[in-house]
Amino acid sequence: MTKVSSKELGTGSIGSLLVKQAVPASIGILVMSLNILVDTIFVGNWIGFIAIAAINVVLPVSFFIAALGMAIGIGGSSIISRALGAGNTVKALKTFGNQVTLTILLTSILVIVGLVYVDTIIPSFGGKGDIFDPAKIYYKIVLYGVPFLALSMMGNNVIRAEGKPKIAMVAMILPSVGNILLDYILINIMDFGMYGAAWATTGSYMCCFFYILWFFMSDKSELRINWVDFGLNKSVVSEIASLGGVTLARQAVVSVTYLFLNNILFELGGESSVTVYAIIGRMLMFALFPVLGITQGFLPIAGYNYGAAQYGRVRESINTAIKYAMLLGFLIFMLIMLFPEAITSVFTTDEAVLSDTPGAMRWVFAATPIVVIQLIGSAYFQAIGKAVPALLLTLTRQGFFFIPLILILPRFFGELGVWISFPIADTLSTIVTGYFLNREVRKDLVLDVEDV
Repeated sequence: MTKVSSKELGTGSIGSLLVKQAVPASIGILVMSLNILVDTIFVGNWIGFIAIAAINVVLPVSFFIAALGMAIGIGGSSIISRALGAGNTVKALKTFGNQVTLTILLTSILVIVGLVYVDTIIPSFGGKGDIFDPAKIYYKIVLYGVPFLALSMMGNNVIRAEGKPKIAMVAMILPSVGNILLDYILINIMDFGMYGAAWATTGSYMCCFFYILWFFMSDKSELRINWVDFGLNKSVVSEIASLGGVTLARQAVVSVTYLFLNNILFELGGESSVTVYAIIGRMLMFALFPVLGITQGFLPIAGYNYGAAQYGRVRESINTAIKYAMLLGFLIFMLIMLFPEAITSVFTTDEAVLSDTPGAMRWVFAATPIVVIQLIGSAYFQAIGKAVPALLLTLTRQGFFFIPLILILPRFFGELGVWISFPIADTLSTIVTGYFLNREVRKDLVLDVEDV
């Protein structure tokens, strides 16, 4: 390999590197979030508020399958970052080849299963009453495009591990722009309704996939894999699975959370309550984009320097990421607290939804300034290859705290019990993650390699 741009991760200023990595990642996440946001606005205004609820029912299923690609991407990218940091190009190439094979195999199997059991899956996730028919239309079409999304999410993380965040950013922007354009054409102009919304989404996934495929086939990528690298290697697959399992477990818990929330809210307030959560869910994806961008930008920096045994730089990357993320988290918190009514009115004109959403939104975002510690803390353990603590800390927020809370509190407080579960779970998980992160830093990040 004649040119290794990833080496900059071990030599550049941490603050500058974090900005270089986080800004493109944030922009990419912003555009993808805007895509989901605009898609929801289009669907709500051009089809109806029931369509928003229908898409919200389908999202956890399609996102879980796509999350396989993200899990394989993040797990493999942790290995690739550390391998490049240690100068082990052979392992980096083998890891990437195995990522591609795993993503294709696993997502294809899940798509087939998802299509066979469609009539069981949709009601299980809250697709009942008037929601069922539009949800089924959207689900079946979008599922065909999910393998392309999974491969794109896998490839995007590998691109970032190579130290090329701008390419990763473009890969996230292209499908978002494509989906908005296709939404306008297929829903507004051609009046295809839910069919148009579904095909627009699937078409956008394919746009992203072909751009990423072009990148890896060009000379822009450092990872020039051969056919032999696609053959599954037991030790590489095991390491990808242990680290990627953290991301997959997180998305699995998210999907289970959607299952519980949609069903609980449907029982408490019917279709309009499901729509309230759908709008808030979109805002969670959208509003937190800069914090998620910092978390994504932090991963390759921490992983590379940990692999190079430059522990002082790892400590600095943790502190800098938390400082930047907390500042952004506070700004997001203020915007949500001040303008929830204006935000809600963009999505729908339904009176019940307009009335119920602002108060719920304030509760859901109440702990935003501090939850960034939980996000970066759990990401750190994943970046350095410590799968078990990464998994446990990832599950604290929604698995260990949030799900039990939404099963208990609504019995005493009704729908309010659902909304107050969010900040309580965020606060508890932040305390736990902060404790273990601090302990790990004090114990593990002591000496740099040059000090040994």
